[in-house]
Amino acid sequence: MWNFARIAASSLRGSRRLSTAIPGPCIVHKRGADILHDPWFNKDTGFPYTERDRLGLRGLLPPRVISFEQQYDRFMQSYRSLEKNTRNEPEGVSSLSKWRILNRLHDRNETLYYRVLIDNIKDFAPIIYTPTVGLVCQNYSGLFRRPRGMYFSAKDKGEMMSMIYNWPAEKVDMIVLTDGSRILGLGDLGVQGIGIPIGKLDMYVAAAGINPQRILPVMLDVGTNNQKLLEDRLYLGLRQPRLEGEEYLEIVDEFMEAVFTRWPKAIVQFEDFQFKWAFETLQRYRTKFCMFNDDIQGTAGVALAGLLGTVRAQGRPLTDFVKQKIVVVGAGSAGLGVLKQAVQAVSRMAGNSEAAANSQFYLLDKDGLVTKARKNLDPAAAPFAKDPGEIDGLAEGANLLEVVRKVRPHVLLGLSGVGGIFNEEVLKATRESDSPKPAIFAMSNPTNNAECSAADAFEHAGENIVFASGSPFANVDLELVWEPFFLVLVLSLMECYRQLLSALLLI
Repeated sequence: MWNFARIAASSLRGSRRLSTAIPGPCIVHKRGADILHDPWFNKDTGFPYTERDRLGLRGLLPPRVISFEQQYDRFMQSYRSLEKNTRNEPEGVSSLSKWRILNRLHDRNETLYYRVLIDNIKDFAPIIYTPTVGLVCQNYSGLFRRPRGMYFSAKDKGEMMSMIYNWPAEKVDMIVLTDGSRILGLGDLGVQGIGIPIGKLDMYVAAAGINPQRILPVMLDVGTNNQKLLEDRLYLGLRQPRLEGEEYLEIVDEFMEAVFTRWPKAIVQFEDFQFKWAFETLQRYRTKFCMFNDDIQGTAGVALAGLLGTVRAQGRPLTDFVKQKIVVVGAGSAGLGVLKQAVQAVSRMAGNSEAAANSQFYLLDKDGLVTKARKNLDPAAAPFAKDPGEIDGLAEGANLLEVVRKVRPHVLLGLSGVGGIFNEEVLKATRESDSPKPAIFAMSNPTNNAECSAADAFEHAGENIVFASGSPFANVDLELVWEPFFLVLVLSLMECYRQLLSALLLI
């Protein structure tokens, strides 16, 4: 799959305006130890003697010159040794140890770090992003050694326009912004959520070819409602409850104005904002700035690619997507974003209204099936609520097992953040699906929050299924050969990424 990622990224380089080429020789204004402490310029023992003399480094490094390739091999040897030594440790301990050794390299020599990452993306993606990034965020204040990215807080109100010029890079193409309010499925992690923008941008560099000198991870610290963090003596963020209402929006407004004043062509990705602010900020800024919300739009694009790939895997033409019965579990920003995108796709393919397209979709939240009979129905979920008269045998708040048995869906899609909600009974009920090859999408992150594991899905729902997940799982050995579907799904996902990146990066 990662080879497809590299192909997709390389196909964009000829058409998009963003710079993906790292400059060659450049003017360095630093000298001596300052260079060795700057990960952009530091080459460790790779400086030849001519450069050591010009840059005032002679005597500050061991005499032997170690080439870039030799440093690469030395790091990989150290990593494999660590991997071997932590094999019997708990998974969390092992993952954090791997993250630490990669982070130390990132802090010391960014060129070598990204080379290692690009060449070993399949092994390192689960370390720098999900599922390990969730564990990193939970422990970030204790793990913190060196600042990365920028931090804007409620205490900086009125100063952000000048603060933005503190960032040393003259050009920035891609910014990932979070307020830490809903990190993966882990909830409010406050300033510790900075791990998500850092990990996400590293993935963009390694898999999409974005220039690492033109990325910027940003934390917008408006406080936290996590009492445990407020009482933690190591917590690095503001020790105050989260701002709400106009106070909150004034902070985000000021940040957006500052960013696009300095970098008018940058893209700002909103990441892991809580439900109410995810939709509010998207509607507030989407027509004014070049921005998008990854939880609402990015997840939806990938999920739709997977849904279309599922139709092909079922041996049916893509036009049959309009006939697919899809149960979506989770009415947060990601779940509603996927639902909206899928309904729009069905509407366009069938040539009818979105209201008519809704008939094939069923939405469940923590209170069960969402219908128009619900009191205090969330306005964001209202367009997808079922009319009680349309669902014979199902009442408002029907549980997941009841819905699966009655609807017999072609696709069961989870974005609930509730680990194991697709239990044995639910998975076995999918065997009665109206599709001979039902699809189970357990898309919540991190791994512990996935609705089910790959092994459980194939064990209880049967081998003749389509399975997709938001976090990686170990391979499941099956007698059934399903590689052709995997290829179709990967190609669909990569085409979706290609079109999404093209649309965003060519604005």
